[in-house]
Amino acid sequence: MKFATAFFALLSFTSAARASWLDGGNQVTVTDDEDLSVPGDNPLLFCSKADDDILTIKQVDLDPNPPAPGKTLSITAQGTLNEDIEEGAKVHLQVKYGLITLINQEANLCDYVKEVDLSCPLKKGDLELGKQVDLPKQVPPGKYTVLADVFTKDGDKITCLTATVTFHRGDKS
Repeated sequence: MKFATAFFALLSFTSAARASWLDGGNQVTVTDDEDLSVPGDNPLLFCSKADDDILTIKQVDLDPNPPAPGKTLSITAQGTLNEDIEEGAKVHLQVKYGLITLINQEANLCDYVKEVDLSCPLKKGDLELGKQVDLPKQVPPGKYTVLADVFTKDGDKITCLTATVTFHRGDKS
């Protein structure tokens, strides 16, 4: 759960699956026809072209990359908000373990930016964050896929990111 919390904090505002996500009629599609990689040393992808996103992500680095069981995951990120983000912003988070959905929820973004020592309203301008999370030694092996679709209270897209991390049996990275 710490891994999901760390990725949730990271993805919920910073923000290698190439798939379609379908939930209650809302569809987010990651396509193969363009480079959607998030700049930096990370497994993150934008869900679609990010030209009109409210958050412009400059760099996201994970150390270690990929994350490793029993290690401290350090996350650093830089970006620019092109407008203020007010209370009421939402994030749709989906975490899958293989084909099994572990988390599929919509939450108040402002509740989660506290995980990275920020608070709402988030003001227009440059943002930097750093977060360290101790990952448990016993992470079940398999493929974990995370999707965070973040939007304002009015439904405007802040960002949408996805990532896939695979842990192997006996992984002692």
